[in-house]
Amino acid sequence: MSANSADAAHLVDVVLVKGGRTKIRYPAELLGDDGTRIAVRAPWAGEGVRDFGFVRFEQGDIFTEYYWRDRWYSVKEVRTAAGTLKGWYCDITRPAVLTGTELVVEDLDLDLWRSADGTDVRRLDEDEFAESGLAEADPAAAATALAALDELETLARGADFDALLK
Repeated sequence: MSANSADAAHLVDVVLVKGGRTKIRYPAELLGDDGTRIAVRAPWAGEGVRDFGFVRFEQGDIFTEYYWRDRWYSVKEVRTAAGTLKGWYCDITRPAVLTGTELVVEDLDLDLWRSADGTDVRRLDEDEFAESGLAEADPAAAATALAALDELETLARGADFDALLK
């Protein structure tokens, strides 16, 4: 087996789906899969800089991403190229599905940010979630998504957050 074949065995394509369409697809290094939680690492896959006001995602940033098959969220640890922790960007999603080398995650528009020092925890995109129509189309999924956001916010504000990623 060549080195390239070995490297390919540790790569997955992360596919973020939103509103039934692929929003973004990018290669990531598979760090681990314990049957429930999948961890991957990838460089910032967006184009250029994304400035949220409270954090900037830019070329060179490294994302260590955690996805669960039994939870309605994902957590992305964000570091600079030099390794400085920026914080954690969390998406409310349906549970992740890994099929072969494709990791598919359906984004449900709700997000949460936790700064590196834990002092800034903020809910994001609740307006987009309301406008998505999920509450009307699938009330049970909408309720589960909101409960997941509440759970994640509670974890992000407490000492249990670090344990979530170990």
